[in-house]
Order: sequence, then structure tokens, then C-alpha cells
Amino acid sequence: MQDPLVAGLRERLAIAPEVAEALRAGRPVVALESTLISHGLPFPRNLEVAGAAEAAVRESGAVPATVGIRDGRLVVGLDAAALVELATADGVRKVARPTLAGALAAGVLGATTVSATMLACAAAGIRVFATGGIGGVHPGAFEPAVASDGLRRPPSLDVSVDLEELARTPVIVVCAGPKAILDVRGTLEVLESRGVPVVALGTDELPGFFSRASGIPAPQHVPDLAAAADLVRIHLALGLGSGVLLCVPVPAADELPRAEAMAAIARATADAEEAGIHGPDLTPWVLQRVADLTDGRSIRANTALIINNASVAGLLARAI
Repeated sequence: MQDPLVAGLRERLAIAPEVAEALRAGRPVVALESTLISHGLPFPRNLEVAGAAEAAVRESGAVPATVGIRDGRLVVGLDAAALVELATADGVRKVARPTLAGALAAGVLGATTVSATMLACAAAGIRVFATGGIGGVHPGAFEPAVASDGLRRPPSLDVSVDLEELARTPVIVVCAGPKAILDVRGTLEVLESRGVPVVALGTDELPGFFSRASGIPAPQHVPDLAAAADLVRIHLALGLGSGVLLCVPVPAADELPRAEAMAAIARATADAEEAGIHGPDLTPWVLQRVADLTDGRSIRANTALIINNASVAGLLARAI
């Protein structure tokens, strides 16, 4: 059964002419989220990466459609001026499924996360979406943890709505795996229990976001894009209702070695606990701290994987 919110969102969509024409003509379109611009990277790197991701989609033969929120509309295909505004404005609202109606009602400038972008895709008829990494299960979500002050903390139940969206919205999400700061094994367990295929491209190991490997076997893997396209076509044709998570390793020249990445993440996570950072603020805070600890090399890896994922998504959209 179709999600009622998706049907209602069609009335709230503002689709750019180029994107609308491509959809009408059956040409490939790739959606891109906008929290990478507003909350993921510093200015001007955020604007440069947004432009490079759109260019990568075009170079692979598809039409890019960066998604955002403004003036009570879910905009599919932000123009250059809107991208600049998202990259430079203060107080851009980070919008996910739970906050989508509120952002539309308030008429604010908003950047869409994975879940909100997937909803825009479903409403607009876009089947492929490229991002950096998905949210998931945070460490301590399901078990008590001992904080830096020695006190025992109850389970946080901090699980990203991205996982629920993947379970209920049939959009193909191309990413570099769950963000490395997460409980990756726990994230995979939740995705499996919700019926979401997690597929690694060109490797039998789950990509490690900043690093090409995570040390965790991929639940499924395919050798190349042709095989990925076959799997995706069958999944969509079966009408199973869920999305597919296609995980692509960061380019080798740009990866952060796994041991270094894990050490920086452990230190950043401990620092976040000591600073009392929790909830929606945790992920951007930890990622920025990792960038500081690695002298910006994590940002280089993050930038490279975003652009690479956009390119792969464009090729996949063409193939299906």
C-alpha cells in the first residue's frame, strides 16, 4: 500500500523544469540530498562538492536533482542560487521524515536528510539517490554504556530514521556504507530485520565509509554495475516495498586507512560524551572532530566518496 504521505507530498513538490522533462521522457535522474551542503562540510567546500556531485551525475549520463525545502515546497532540482543559499545561510533546518510536515508548514529553508530525500524521490518518481553515508544505530543504542564520569547510562535508543525509510520506501540509495562512527554491525542487523538488501559493489566486504574496508563481510555483493542493475530491477519488480542500499568503496587514492580512521572515531566519540553531545547534534560534531584529528584527511575521503557515489548512481540510473 502506498504511503499516504508520499501521495500528499506530490501536491507539495516543486520539480525543476529540466528534471520534470527528464522524468517525462524516461531519462535517468539521480537525486542528491542537501544536508551535505548545509551541515556536512564547511563553506566553501560544501558548495564545491555539491557542484562536483551534480557534475559527476551529468558526466555519467543522468540528470542531477538536488533536493531541498523552501517556501513550503519540497524542491526537486535546486538551482545554483538555492545551492549558494543552503551553503551560506545560518539556521538552515535539517529535515527528516519526522520534521518534514513542520518544515513545510513553517515555510523555512530546509536541507533534506536521507529519509526526506527518499520521500521526495518516491513522490517525484526518481528511483536512484546518491549520498555519502547513511545514518544508523549509534553505539549504546541498545545496551547500557559507562560514561566518562564512570556512571552507567541506560540504552539511548538512538537509531536513525534512515533505516526505517529504507524499509518502507522503494528507492535505491548509493552510498559508502553506514557512517563509520556508527555501530555498523547493529545497523546491518536492523536493516536485515526490516527486509532491506545491503549490497556491496565490487567487494565482498562492507565498505568502511572513510576506508575501503570495514572488516565486516557484506550481506550481499555484486561484481559490477551490470550485476547491480539486474539485482535492482528484480527487487523493484517484486514489489517488496523496501529500498536497496548499494555500498560503494571510497576511491583507493583518497581513503583514510582503517586503523587511523577507527582511532580518530574512538577519540572523537569519547570527546563527544565528555562534552555532553547527543541526539541530532552528535553525528556532525563527531565528524568534525574526526576531521580535526586527521588534519582534514577525513574530509578529503568524504569529499571523494560523495562525488564517486554520484557518478556510480548516474551509471546505475542509466542501466535500469
